[in-house]
Amino acid sequence: MTQPSDVQVRALVLTQSEDRKVTAEFRTDLSVADLPEGEVLVAVEASSLNYKDGLAVLGKPGVVRRYPMVPGIDLAGSVLESSDARFKPGDPVLLTGWGVGEGHWGGYASHARVKADWLTHRPEGMDARKAMALGTAGFTAMLALMALEDHGLTPGMGEVVVTGASGGVGSVAVALLAQAGYTVVASTGRTEEETYLKELGASEIIPRSLLSDLKRPLEKERFAAGIDSAGGSTLAGLLACTRRDGAVAACGLAQSTELHTSVMPFILRGVALLGIDSVMCPPERRETAWARLNSEIPQILLTEGVHEHPLSEVQAQAEKILAGQVRGRTVIVP
Repeated sequence: MTQPSDVQVRALVLTQSEDRKVTAEFRTDLSVADLPEGEVLVAVEASSLNYKDGLAVLGKPGVVRRYPMVPGIDLAGSVLESSDARFKPGDPVLLTGWGVGEGHWGGYASHARVKADWLTHRPEGMDARKAMALGTAGFTAMLALMALEDHGLTPGMGEVVVTGASGGVGSVAVALLAQAGYTVVASTGRTEEETYLKELGASEIIPRSLLSDLKRPLEKERFAAGIDSAGGSTLAGLLACTRRDGAVAACGLAQSTELHTSVMPFILRGVALLGIDSVMCPPERRETAWARLNSEIPQILLTEGVHEHPLSEVQAQAEKILAGQVRGRTVIVP
């Protein structure tokens, strides 16, 4: 019988040269002994591709903190070995965030050894593919919805806009909001995706420029709330046209990390800007979010909006996601 210590490990490994050039190499000659320390050894069944993963794989600065590194900020699989009583061999688990794929080897591998505190038991009935069809993007979208609900948002209060609606976070947010009974407006730079977004439940599609081109500190009130994955001028425009006592959940920077706005929406309309941190989210809230995702996500998002690729194609897919050419979610299988 093969012991965990005898398992051969396959992984996409990033290395950096002295002149800071990053190279990605698919390795098949690794062993469990090469993996970083952690209480739990996981057989990875699926990972996913997020915008942050695209940055890491292509060697863009600001994501990977040390080399060599196995990227992949998400993973789902089953426990092979554990020294922590909360997990036993065979347990289905998932992991998102906690710096995995940035400072600790991540999900683009056949096996991962991680800290027990980082793992979440997968909800009953959620297989690895479904977990990674959602991944950090789906988890972030649910956290954004939960934050808006905590602020008091309920269906019937008015339109809720989702920016970057064709992307990973955006497409899940559109589907979740529509499923919950909200009137959803999808903002996107890819208006050719109108049919897809309406299938997810959007009632209206607006071009990204409708928000990003707004320049006044206060615009005509329209949206009761918003989920923004763009940042930059899109977020600034959204804040300016959010209705009195409304809220915007900010969870991304696909357009820009900068935010040039004024205090007017906050002090004259009582608009709230809610920051969403999916990386260090506490375990209890993680469990709540994943349980809701498992029960509330519409099936269409898990079929038409999901594309599966082998680990060998990660670099090509990374280029596409950074170019804004990926619709929905990408599942990576080792």
